[in-house]
Amino acid sequence: MKTLYGRIASGLASLAVGVRTAQWWRSWITLFVGCFILAAGFVFFINPYRIVPGGVYGLGVALHSIYGDIPVGTFGLMFDVPLLLIAIRLFGGMFGARTVVAAIATPLMMNALTRFFGELPSEILGGRIDLSNDIILACLFGGALIGVGVGLVLKTRATTGGTDIVAMILSHYARITFSRSILIVDSLVVVVGIVVFGDWRLPLYSLVTIYVTSRMIDFVIDGASYDKLLFIISDRHELIRDFILNEMERGGTYIRSSGMYTGAPKEMIFLVINRREITTVQQQIEQVDPAAFVVVVNAYETFGDGFKPFSQAVTK
Repeated sequence: MKTLYGRIASGLASLAVGVRTAQWWRSWITLFVGCFILAAGFVFFINPYRIVPGGVYGLGVALHSIYGDIPVGTFGLMFDVPLLLIAIRLFGGMFGARTVVAAIATPLMMNALTRFFGELPSEILGGRIDLSNDIILACLFGGALIGVGVGLVLKTRATTGGTDIVAMILSHYARITFSRSILIVDSLVVVVGIVVFGDWRLPLYSLVTIYVTSRMIDFVIDGASYDKLLFIISDRHELIRDFILNEMERGGTYIRSSGMYTGAPKEMIFLVINRREITTVQQQIEQVDPAAFVVVVNAYETFGDGFKPFSQAVTK
């Protein structure tokens, strides 16, 4: 009987390893698919029409018009690598291997697609994608592909680097919210595009692309709200608390609770963060306490210090 139980336990352990391996492969495949879709969105719908949707690749589009011999993807790589090194230096192990791979793979895929299909509107499956006379369609389709790509990368608990890293550094030193930092960085990139191309319509096209991208990201990661509400129960809540206060420079709330079965007292952390910070928090909790219990909920609207003022509340 013991031998039978031992065989069953061994079989279950092997099955668990197999499932974990399958999940590992699925995660990495999703990451590379997301990077490819993101690169395709730029190569086919953004780069040929000189749309500047913020970020390091938007800056690469502007710089490519000046230094035509250097592809947009190469500019992205030139920005991403130093930014990753700076971020790792400043924020430590917050950036996992997937983020590093995504930040490097995306510009390489972009260069490969550009080399294969060319920089001008491309011919695919016998048809030529030329939206020169209908730029708004390029903004819509480009924004949709970029949003899907970024959303898939975020679902693997990674980021594409670039603007996110710049915004994190700006938020850290300027003491402003992460979402406002993203807006500032992307706006500056759009301004650079206006100066380089001298076209006043550029910010309007760029805003369309940025909006569609953000909506598609929300759709892919299944979260309509930009803010996320976390309930965290962990026996090592002090370490999680220190990370939230000192590394993220955010506040949270302890809620006294108890286990329903054991009756043991618990300290539950109540935390509201923006969508882009969710990956960072999840990775840290996993490192600190893999046995922690975490619930993530969409926050429809968030008001107070660090979020929207009450004056922006909409009466329904």
